[in-house]
Amino acid sequence: MFGAEISITESFTEQNIELFLERFRSLGPLPGILLTFLKSFVPPLPTIVIVGANAAIYGLWLGFLYSWIGLVTGSLLTFWLIRKASDTPFIRRWAAKPKVQKARVWAQRNGFSFVFLLSMLPIGPFVVINMAAGLTRMPTVSFATAVALGKGVMVFCVSYIGTHLSDFIDQPVKFIGVALFIAASIWLNRRLQAYFVSAAAVAPEPADTME
Repeated sequence: MFGAEISITESFTEQNIELFLERFRSLGPLPGILLTFLKSFVPPLPTIVIVGANAAIYGLWLGFLYSWIGLVTGSLLTFWLIRKASDTPFIRRWAAKPKVQKARVWAQRNGFSFVFLLSMLPIGPFVVINMAAGLTRMPTVSFATAVALGKGVMVFCVSYIGTHLSDFIDQPVKFIGVALFIAASIWLNRRLQAYFVSAAAVAPEPADTME
């Protein structure tokens, strides 16, 4: 399974994605929206590369809009599917895992913050976030608002980088800033996850809302 993820990641290089978008550009925004939509169902897909390529091909604002629509729509569909399938044996077995249970407790108490903060990061367990929120039966409006705002911040930052990539390459100082942005996102993502898990570990678990 790990080898398959590496293969998928290697196939979705920036060059290949831009070639795909250029080839099917006659279809309008659909290719750009589809790629970001798939991120919610294929975790190995590189968010930064796809969003940056959308901005490079469609321009800053259209690229931002298409990426935002795809990511938000995919997140909402994942959230909805998990809510509908929460009583199935497979989902119950997945929800019984210790790490998932801890994440559920924190999400039940701080659902909006949980989704909003992690959605702002370009690197993170997006599928797990959407599924955990669905398991807690977080209000749909709250989830949609948190995802829309968090993804909006993230997509704009990455889209801006994607449309000014040549500037960053020509000016190494700016490129260092991009590298620091990515590194900081990875670090912050891990810190937030650790905080969520530790907070859930010390908090009494509320009544299960899945029954």
